[in-house]
Amino acid sequence: MTQPPRAQIVAAVRAALDEDLALGDATTEALIPEAVAARGTIVARHPMILAGVAVAREVFAQVDESLRMVRALRDGAAVPAGRTVLVVEGDARSILAAERVALNFLQRLSGIATLTKRFHEAIRAHPTRILDTRKTTPGLRALEKWAVRLGGGLSHRRSLGDGLLIKDNHLAVLRARGVGLAQACRLARERGPHGLRVAVEVQSLAEVKEALTGGADVILLDNLTPAQVRTAVARIKGRALVEVSGGLTLALAPAMAAAGADYLSIGALTHSAPAANLSLDLVALRGRWTGGR
Repeated sequence: MTQPPRAQIVAAVRAALDEDLALGDATTEALIPEAVAARGTIVARHPMILAGVAVAREVFAQVDESLRMVRALRDGAAVPAGRTVLVVEGDARSILAAERVALNFLQRLSGIATLTKRFHEAIRAHPTRILDTRKTTPGLRALEKWAVRLGGGLSHRRSLGDGLLIKDNHLAVLRARGVGLAQACRLARERGPHGLRVAVEVQSLAEVKEALTGGADVILLDNLTPAQVRTAVARIKGRALVEVSGGLTLALAPAMAAAGADYLSIGALTHSAPAANLSLDLVALRGRWTGGR
């Protein structure tokens, strides 16, 4: 799975370290004034889809380029509870300085990948695919969408500029000016960048008809029931792709997939994924670390 551009990883890590180490590490500096050779072992405390190893590597490298990654599992690996996912050796002071930031990235991204995998498995009997949304942590979108892909999902729009999605608030403004849903779809196609699909969010079966009249490529059924989705799919008859969104849970997703949706877009993948439980265990090794800091 292709990871985000290195520049984005470097920038995200730099911002996180600036936040955590702006004033140094007061505790470690007070207690451990000299270099101590140590080994840090990061362990998964429950089963998960691992994501963020590439980011953790960058954290350790930015804190101290002499830190040595002894071994690490690959991003996207299915990891059982108790499995070692990464081992780093070097100056204990540097490992302590990097510990929290490295774990934060691993826990956040692995949590997203793991939740995505659960949704993926919940609908595996159907051809429906899981999509993320733009409901991401500011500054971390590329990393979080990467974690979704590691869990088996697909990326929706990366930004406002790479897709035409007519939502309820667009329609509220347009309707106040006498422009209906069907006309909005036509205007988007005429005025938008060439080649972009026109997607429109609808909230009723009546609006499905308007979207078809307007020639929408994707009809996003928002907050409809599985029965309503099934009816909408029958009316659309393959003339547009069907995306379902709004409050989708692991319990509800299979019914929406069975109703015929092509895609389920789930904001919870990135805005509500529980953090994965990983911890770093540090042990001092014999001798003094001489690799630098």
